[in-house]
Amino acid sequence: MMRDTATPPPDGPALRADPLADAAIGAILGPSMADGPDLALIALVNRELARWDSNASLDGWRAGADLPPHVAAALEGYVAAARALPAWADPAKIARAEQSFVDLSMASCTLLFCASLPQCYVVPDLAAVLHVAGQLEQHTDYRVRSTAAMIFPVMMRGGLRAGGGGGVAQALKVRLIHATIRHLILRGEPGAHGPARGLPALPALPALPAQGPGMHQALYAHGWDPARLGLPCNQEELAYTLLTFGYVFLQGLRRLGIGLPAADEEAYLHTWNVLGHLLGIERGLMPDTMDGARALFEAIQSRNRTARRPDPRPALARALVGNLERYIPPRLLKPFPLLLTRYLCGKTAARALGLDGAVGLAPRMAFALAMGVLRAIDAIGRRFAPGFSLSRLGTRILGYHFTVQLLMDQTRPLKLPDALLGQVGDVVRSWHDDPRAPRWVNAAERRFTGRAAGPVTKG
Repeated sequence: MMRDTATPPPDGPALRADPLADAAIGAILGPSMADGPDLALIALVNRELARWDSNASLDGWRAGADLPPHVAAALEGYVAAARALPAWADPAKIARAEQSFVDLSMASCTLLFCASLPQCYVVPDLAAVLHVAGQLEQHTDYRVRSTAAMIFPVMMRGGLRAGGGGGVAQALKVRLIHATIRHLILRGEPGAHGPARGLPALPALPALPAQGPGMHQALYAHGWDPARLGLPCNQEELAYTLLTFGYVFLQGLRRLGIGLPAADEEAYLHTWNVLGHLLGIERGLMPDTMDGARALFEAIQSRNRTARRPDPRPALARALVGNLERYIPPRLLKPFPLLLTRYLCGKTAARALGLDGAVGLAPRMAFALAMGVLRAIDAIGRRFAPGFSLSRLGTRILGYHFTVQLLMDQTRPLKLPDALLGQVGDVVRSWHDDPRAPRWVNAAERRFTGRAAGPVTKG
């Protein structure tokens, strides 16, 4: 029987969090926060996280000498326990996924912005946490750029496997951030609560006046009802988010007619599952196949269809799409990010996100004609050249504008350590001509992106 979000099962993943990271944050901030968040301790933790600038920096890591002993012990214990890849991690599959990411290049960013991120907002309680964590509909760049700051270090060559990579370090930072969010919203340690676990249920926490303008104060003041909503950033929501960057990304490629071979899809899912392990997600919530991923993704969405009042999802989605439209110069094409998001996410998700409103006839006809013509030409062209794809060209052109103007703007660089930021820049600059495309297709791409032949440069 389908459950409503108002009645989570007493021992389901919505009532399970991340014992390792939660214990570390609990040891640092204390089991209860009745007097409000200790911003000084949170600042100390953030300072230490900034020192995790590569995977190698985690080897034998020791906290700063000026840290309170209980903070140092908690962070050192966390790093030692969390940094290792799982025994089932397959280096060959990870390397294969890294190559797929490089091959897809700028098309990857189009799928990130128009499929993965919008689907993140579909689950109401997850959207509610994103909403309160800094009023993200007013600071959309923060969410987009923070996500890219994790995806690039993970998917670049050696991101999870090499000491000079940064995927493991970034994952461990994000995992502690999730634990801090849970601790602030619940005003103390989340644990695993409910009669089925022999523990008392957490009481409903009323909303409070914010003690200040910052994100931490907003999270603490927000209020939460675990019995009705489950835990914030719980196992089910973490697993769902992981699926949006693995399964939804791959499904989007399929919908565009540029899907990867089955072995590459499984390698991509495997790599994201390795990341999921580093993020503290339970192995049973990380499917290995596209069929399994689709089943879990649809099951989580079906269990979480009851919208909150007020519903934060339309504002988040509209802000994301509106932000993308800024980087599409021709007026006729500005609705294309919205139309592409609706196409990739489907009618049900678009309706939940409030993206199903009217769009001008001319843009709709242009988009429908473009999608239909591209798919038809691709089907014919692949009979003569297996790598031929105008759909791939279109997503690369959109991805170029998003990547270069949104992510690589030197006036507001990604929040990454300098070495990692340099690696990301090198990767993006290497995304120039499509090696699988004919010369005339690459010439057309350069025309629509306004760049010369050769590496991408910020213009």
